[in-house]
Amino acid sequence: MILPGGLILALTLMLAVEDPPRRAPDAVAAVDHIVYGTPDLNLGIQKIEDQLGVRATPGGQHPGRGTRNALIALGPGRYLEIIGPDPDQPPPPAARTFGIDELKEPRLVAWAAKATDLERQASDAARRGIALGDVSSGSRRRPDGLLLSWRFTPPQAAMKVAGGVVPFLIDWGKSPHPSESAAAGITLVALWAEHPEPERVREILQKVGIDLSVGPGPRPALFAIVDSPRGRIEIR
Repeated sequence: MILPGGLILALTLMLAVEDPPRRAPDAVAAVDHIVYGTPDLNLGIQKIEDQLGVRATPGGQHPGRGTRNALIALGPGRYLEIIGPDPDQPPPPAARTFGIDELKEPRLVAWAAKATDLERQASDAARRGIALGDVSSGSRRRPDGLLLSWRFTPPQAAMKVAGGVVPFLIDWGKSPHPSESAAAGITLVALWAEHPEPERVREILQKVGIDLSVGPGPRPALFAIVDSPRGRIEIR
């Protein structure tokens, strides 16, 4: 069959069109966990279950910080942390981490990147003018009694840098990674962000060695794509 010249040209143009650009997937490899803040933990757990079809595993309390969490694994070595106020603790002396006290509804508020050499990475960031803060330690006890401990740069410092778009750094040392005991069935596919000053934030991320796609937006915001029992879902 001989096709008309116009149809041949149209087909040629269709074949020449590239696939639409995709969000940079390289950020996924750097993710230790993404943080879903909520004004009420049960509300956050239920909203995520309604979206994804997986019920988060209770995590534990953060003593002295006025918060507790629940977790869902996002694949080996990464997880979703749902975090909210802990009614069993007195109000903390300072504001709760991640701006939880100001939240009106659940949303992604921050993320943590895996640290391979925490002290060096933190000092390198400081030398480049990125104030990720001094390395400190944290711990919480799982419901089964196992104590988890980690070392990290303070999330509050990262929040000040770019409203949660620039990650804090974390190293679990010899503790079991939380993804190992968290509810399974979800896989992180992509992570990206928006910020009112995307060029400035992209420059900061480059200086700390993080490959995260950042576009313009009215406020700092994170977006994640996950594969779940209910299909491919965007969390924001």
